[in-house]
Amino acid sequence: MNKLKKNPIMLVGIVLILVSVPYLAPHDPLAIDPSNRLLPLSYEHVLGTDHLGRDVLSRILHGGQATVGVSFFIMILVLSIGVPIGIIAGGIGGVVDRVFMRITDAFMTFPDFMVAIVLSGLLGPGMLNLMMAIIVVKWTSYARLVRSTVIEEKEKNYILVAELNGVPPFAILLKHLLPHVIGNVVVLATLDIGKVMLMIASLSYIGLGTQPPSPEWGAMLNEGRAYFQLAPQLMLAPGLAIVLVVLATNLLGDRLRDHYDVKTGGS
Repeated sequence: MNKLKKNPIMLVGIVLILVSVPYLAPHDPLAIDPSNRLLPLSYEHVLGTDHLGRDVLSRILHGGQATVGVSFFIMILVLSIGVPIGIIAGGIGGVVDRVFMRITDAFMTFPDFMVAIVLSGLLGPGMLNLMMAIIVVKWTSYARLVRSTVIEEKEKNYILVAELNGVPPFAILLKHLLPHVIGNVVVLATLDIGKVMLMIASLSYIGLGTQPPSPEWGAMLNEGRAYFQLAPQLMLAPGLAIVLVVLATNLLGDRLRDHYDVKTGGS
């Protein structure tokens, strides 16, 4: 349990890093300087400059808020939708459960990425529309996970004993069911953040996410594609940033799975 209490500090640390990193940028990420376009790596411009003379390092640091920060915000909204629906469906059951699950099945019929592309195309380019598209395709997996966890746990003896002793349903939810739900949800959400980052970067790469001149790692990959032979760092820098952050979130998810997954004895 002592290890469990330390994990929220890790998440708070990640948030603080996301907030503070852009202030370390040595230059204005939007400042255009045609006289310094496509400069190589140097002391003044650690990662060089792009085709408009903008400092690549500064754009990478600021773009992290668009790629990583938005991913965390999306996951919060996804959990705010999926977890309550899963609890209601699993806890009440009957007609309510069937209605919610049929809606969930309808959303899960097609691959997440394909649905996100279609929705983003229909809604139009922009980060807000991209966020809405990802939320629509992501909440279903959490609703199903929470529902299955609630259904599994509420049939166990300790829940039946609590009901026979007159424990209110809300108290049973908070004391007995919620710890199991939170553990599984935290693990899945942490592992899913990397997937959301890749989805944001991919959709921005094809022009459906953040619009110029705002920095975003996927959009930076698209902008640097035409200059790969002259300045490969324009694609390598945002590409490596995406890989490293996704890898870090996956490693964090593995660690949290060891600590929070009640089925493996982590609690």
